[in-house]
Amino acid sequence: MPELPEVETTRAGIEPHVRGQSVRTVIVRQPQLRWPVTETLASDLPGQTIHAVRRRAKYLLFVADRGHVCLHLGMSGRLRIVPADTPVAKHDHLDIVLDNDQTIRFNDARRFGSVFWLTGDPQAFSLLSKLGPEPLSDDFDGAWLHARAAGRRTPVKSVIMDAAVVVGVGNIYACEALHAAGIHPRRAAARISAGRYNRLAEAIRQVLRDAIVAGGTTLRDYIGVDGDSGYFQLQLAAYGRAGQPCPRGCGPIRREIVGQRSTFFCPVCQR
Repeated sequence: MPELPEVETTRAGIEPHVRGQSVRTVIVRQPQLRWPVTETLASDLPGQTIHAVRRRAKYLLFVADRGHVCLHLGMSGRLRIVPADTPVAKHDHLDIVLDNDQTIRFNDARRFGSVFWLTGDPQAFSLLSKLGPEPLSDDFDGAWLHARAAGRRTPVKSVIMDAAVVVGVGNIYACEALHAAGIHPRRAAARISAGRYNRLAEAIRQVLRDAIVAGGTTLRDYIGVDGDSGYFQLQLAAYGRAGQPCPRGCGPIRREIVGQRSTFFCPVCQR
C-alpha cells in the first residue's frame, strides 16, 4: 500500500503538470471504488482551474476554484499524467482531462482507492477530521507522542501506526523508526520515557524524509507517477530482513506479529 512517502512523491510529481491548468472534462469509467465516486464530480469540476495539489496524511487534495478533489490511492492505486489520447488500459477508472491536452489518470486494480468531490472545508470531511498531526510538521514531536502514550499498555508500534496519534507511519516506516531509535516494538507505550520519545519522533521524521528523497519504497505494487519504482527498500535496516544481521552488528533481525502486522526488529539493540 502506498504510504506517506509514496503519496508525497506522487504529489510532487503531479503538481507541476496540473497547477494552473483548467479542467476540460472528467471521465468516470468505474464509479464504484472503495466508496462511490462523488456523482457531481463530472459535472462540477469541468471549467475550474487546479491551483495546487496538497497532501493530508495519505490523501491527495487537488485545490480547485470551488472545491477539492480528495483522492486516496488505496492498496494499489496509481496516478499518471498522460496525453489525453492515450489508450485506456485495464483498471483505468477515472480521467481528469485538462485544457492542455494532458490527463490525470487514476488506475486502481484492487479498487480500494477513493475519489471524492468536496465543496466545504476539506479538514471537516469525515475521513480527515479525526486525523493526528503530520509527522513532518511542527505539531509533531516527542512531547506529543509521550502525552498520547500516557497510561496505554498498547505496544508502542501500534501507537505510532494509529492515524489519530500521527499520520503516515505505516508498517515499514514504523519498523525502521523503532530500529533507528533502539526501541522494542512490543514495549508498552506508557513505559517509554520522554527522552526516548524525543529520539523516536526524530527517527520517524528522518526515516520519512529519507524515504521521500528515495522516491518511496517499492515492495510490490507501488510505482511513481513517472513510472519509476521507489528505492528506499535498498536502505531498509530492519523491515523484511528476518534472519539477516542487524546493521549494528548485534545479531539476526527477528520477525514477529505485532498488532496483526509483520514486525521486524533486533532483539539485542531494541529494548
